[in-house]
Amino acid sequence: MAESIPIVDRARARGDQLALIDDRGSMGYAELLDASARAASRLLDARDDLEGARVAFLTPPGTDYVVAQWGTWRAGGIAVPLCTMHPAPELDYVIGDSGAELIVAHPEYHAVLEPIARARGVRLLSTETLRDAQPRPLPTVPGDRGAMLIYTSGTTGKPKGALTTHATLSAQIRSVVEAWEWREDDRILHVLPLHHLHGILNLLCAAMWSGATCEFLPRFDPERVWERIADSEELTLFMAVPTIYAKLTEAFDRADTERQAAMSAGCKRLRLMVSGSAALPVPTLERWRTISGHTLLERYGMTEIGMGLGNPLHGERRPGHVGVPFPGVDVRLVDDAGSEVADGTSGHIEVRGPGVFDGYWNREEATREVFTDDGWFKTGDVAVREDGVYRILGRQSVDILKTGGYKVSALEIEAVLRTHAAIAECAVVGLADPQWGQRVAAAVVLAPGQQLKLETLRSWGKEQMAHYKVPTLLRVVDALPRNPMGKVQKPAVSELFQG
Repeated sequence: MAESIPIVDRARARGDQLALIDDRGSMGYAELLDASARAASRLLDARDDLEGARVAFLTPPGTDYVVAQWGTWRAGGIAVPLCTMHPAPELDYVIGDSGAELIVAHPEYHAVLEPIARARGVRLLSTETLRDAQPRPLPTVPGDRGAMLIYTSGTTGKPKGALTTHATLSAQIRSVVEAWEWREDDRILHVLPLHHLHGILNLLCAAMWSGATCEFLPRFDPERVWERIADSEELTLFMAVPTIYAKLTEAFDRADTERQAAMSAGCKRLRLMVSGSAALPVPTLERWRTISGHTLLERYGMTEIGMGLGNPLHGERRPGHVGVPFPGVDVRLVDDAGSEVADGTSGHIEVRGPGVFDGYWNREEATREVFTDDGWFKTGDVAVREDGVYRILGRQSVDILKTGGYKVSALEIEAVLRTHAAIAECAVVGLADPQWGQRVAAAVVLAPGQQLKLETLRSWGKEQMAHYKVPTLLRVVDALPRNPMGKVQKPAVSELFQG
């Protein structure tokens, strides 16, 4: 019996309480414990302990995923979740880079994984065989044993495996459970990918830790999500990314008045709705508040740290802000020299705490580069703290533009541009410029039926500068469009602001 995996140990007191629901049926906690013990026995084969061997697995969202994950942990292995949307070369890369010794595949993915397993000489198991094994004694797994390798691309280079131990993962889960007051009568609708931390930690692991119920949809489908929200009396939580909320808003707008009323009423029955993984545009937040009655709780996290900052469960949630540190998490902002900055001054986000990962798999130099000498993790993101509340300015290597001697947040400029009635969506980037260093350039998608002229936007921009305090906004509206090779083209408004 594996006595030292906290999330598994906590399940022992849950009995037949409902744990998981998917399109195939449901599973209680006692059944999950039995199924994962059998899976662990199958993975062990003739071994007593996988001793940190990596087990890559590819399954649709649902019970098969959790059985493979828990079975790997209980056998003493490190879980390496694969992405259901990745083509064979990307799957092969993760399997090879992680040094996976075992691959578990749902029958749906057997055809794509079998050639990879054969070429690499790796044992391939079907999810259907995991539950057939006879239970056997399982190893005791220490807290400092690796639990998961989640591959994250960052902004440069090939994806790196971020390693978390069982102790680290438990700290991340406890922080989320405390901040959002998870309880055993919660039920969450799960529509997120399960190779990213968002779907694994905030939804699945937090639910299983708390004795709650996790209900899976096989993939995100706006109509099915609305069906469950509108028609379910049991759901209490929903968490997603900004794009999903935008798609749900579009589906809401297509519905008739009677159905819209049911949709809104279903949202109001939920106790919490969360947005993360990307910056939440303020117009999306405000529109969703009108539809649902919820001010989405925006938070900030990373594969390497779990959740770092979040708006409060109770109290004011500031649009465009990501709140304060999660329980057990230390956060600071520092300048280029590593000195802490005062409120109102932008700085690099650094994080410390028991939920910070151990490092990148087989990349000692990359790991050293992201930690300070005194143990703080350098996130690579930039923020400003205002009255103790953090606001993300963007990714240091992508979203922080250096123009005319200023450091400018592309995210802030995008937020301003989105308030223009003619602009539906936009992206701001920095283009190399001999005079400015980087010239701020914007690509926008016009709202249906709208047109936009440069002089009109320039005049509007002058009015916004004082209000939004974005000193380089005029440089955005003055920017010349360029072709992919960087050569300046004629400054045609249609080329700059259509597409």
